[in-house]
Amino acid sequence: MLVAVLLLTHIAYTGIRFAVTLHALFLRATPLQLGLLLSAFTVGPMLFSVRIGRLSDRLGCAPVAGSGLTMMLAGAVAAAAVPALPTLYLSGTLVGTGFMAVFAAINNAIAKLTRAEHMTRAFSLVAMAASVAGFIAPLIAGAALQALGHSAPYLLFCLFLMAAALTLKTCLRKYPLTGMPSAPRTAFGSLDLLKDARLRAVFLAGALFSMGWDLFVFFAPLQGIRAGLSPTAAAAILSALAAGMFSVRLAAPHLTIRFGEWSVMAAAMCFCAVAFFVYPLLTDFSAFLLAACMVGMGLGCAQPVAMTLLYRAAPRDRVGEAAGVRGTISSVSQTVFPTLLGGLGSAVGMLAVFWCGAALLAVGAWCAHRRRGSNGSDR
Repeated sequence: MLVAVLLLTHIAYTGIRFAVTLHALFLRATPLQLGLLLSAFTVGPMLFSVRIGRLSDRLGCAPVAGSGLTMMLAGAVAAAAVPALPTLYLSGTLVGTGFMAVFAAINNAIAKLTRAEHMTRAFSLVAMAASVAGFIAPLIAGAALQALGHSAPYLLFCLFLMAAALTLKTCLRKYPLTGMPSAPRTAFGSLDLLKDARLRAVFLAGALFSMGWDLFVFFAPLQGIRAGLSPTAAAAILSALAAGMFSVRLAAPHLTIRFGEWSVMAAAMCFCAVAFFVYPLLTDFSAFLLAACMVGMGLGCAQPVAMTLLYRAAPRDRVGEAAGVRGTISSVSQTVFPTLLGGLGSAVGMLAVFWCGAALLAVGAWCAHRRRGSNGSDR
């Protein structure tokens, strides 16, 4: 049932963010403004991820996840009530921060309820929930926008958030997920987690995959619309991305057993880099779908592996905090790179955005390959 809470929350988050993208295009936002809008979804997680992680360690799942769902509801209602770019920036900040709180609290709870040998399988289910959400949320948002106007998707996804809150309440009756006493903090606080080489590598890999996900989700539909696609067709690109993610996640546990975690991570980054490189050169709708599916397969294979490596390496009483550090580092990349690349897109064109993303992912693949041991396992 915890996975069901994440599924409903993911549907709302993905749908709202896609609706905000199309709404901003309707309001004639420039690529730079779009990049800033994407950064609005990550500025809250960038600033508060570690604190949210510590709270989930100390207080447990219910108060942190409940507060996150409330923030997401407030952001969705604000975007529906006042259709203007400044409101979309506020909405993005509330929805992004709220989603981070729900995601951190639920993942922390799942990690504490799951035995170590089942961790990759558990996070594969979490990742599959995100894939399902990524498949249906853009289609719901695009159809609601075309049929009922720009405010309709926000109000529709409020229903998903309410359903998530009810599911969480039901789940907590069965699993009273309370917190645990915090470990004494060192003088350097969360920075001492960066002393662990395994955690450092996972943090950086997660940041690259988060950057790749956000760049593609935000700029791929824009590229499609500029190529003449309708909002519904642009939504289908994101559904193809989610389909690719879903198709590979069932195989993720078997791939890690066969090849090792870091070999899988390196191959996933290579796959994404190739797709990013060719995407701005495409003009055919079916080619857009194929490239999106490739990106989805790369991202979909990597996420459960990265989460497994993180929770395996983190101290037991600082799991949420370690996830918070990962969220902060990922959010910095999600905030900085879209803004920089959005400005680059305004000045040079969308090709530069995708090729810069491809270059960063290729460098990440090389670094992941270097961490591969003789049998492909992490080291």
